[in-house]
Amino acid sequence: MKRLYRSKTERILGGVCGGIGVHLDVDPIIIRIVWVVLTRLSLGIGIVAYIVCWIIIPEEQGVPTVAPVHE
Repeated sequence: MKRLYRSKTERILGGVCGGIGVHLDVDPIIIRIVWVVLTRLSLGIGIVAYIVCWIIIPEEQGVPTVAPVHE
């Protein structure tokens, strides 16, 4: 059974949408767009839901965090 984790590689903020996208085998950008649309339609409840998911969903293990490239 596949478990839901916050992504370390497909992340912009907390890795929630990236983790959901990886779990559902959907491009994380699609998940982010849907999340933004639902947040706007629900008067911001999606922000609270994102924070709750950020706290509850564990971060994936064994994958190195992507470090920013410094030139």
